[in-house]
Amino acid sequence: MKITDKHNQRIAKMTFASVYPHYITKVEKKGRTKEELHQVIEWLTSFDEDTMQELIKEKVTFETFFEKATLNPNAHLITGVICGYRVEEIDNPLTQQVRYLDKLVDELARGKAMEKVLRG
Repeated sequence: MKITDKHNQRIAKMTFASVYPHYITKVEKKGRTKEELHQVIEWLTSFDEDTMQELIKEKVTFETFFEKATLNPNAHLITGVICGYRVEEIDNPLTQQVRYLDKLVDELARGKAMEKVLRG
C-alpha cells in the first residue's frame, strides 16, 4: 500500500489527545494497564507522565508531539505491519514515528511481554 502526501498531512495534523483515549481503551480491553501504556510511550518518546499530560492538555498535533520527543535509539527495531503498512518501509519520518507508536500499543494490547515490546 502506498502512503500519499494527503495521508501524511492528515497524520501530522491529528492531535495526540484525540488518539490517546483510544490507546487506553485498546490496552485496557485486553487486560493491560494505563501504566504499561505510559511505559511504552515513555520508552519511545522519553516523555514522562507530567510531560505527556501537558501535551494532551495543549492538544498538540502529532507533528509537534514528535518534534518535542527524543526518539529511543532502538526505535528502528520496531518492524511489522500496522494499519496495512510495513513500518520499516514508511519513508515519511513523522508517519513512521506515529506508526511506531501504533505498533507498540498494538503489541502491548496483544499481550506481548513488556521486554519484547520495549525491544529489550
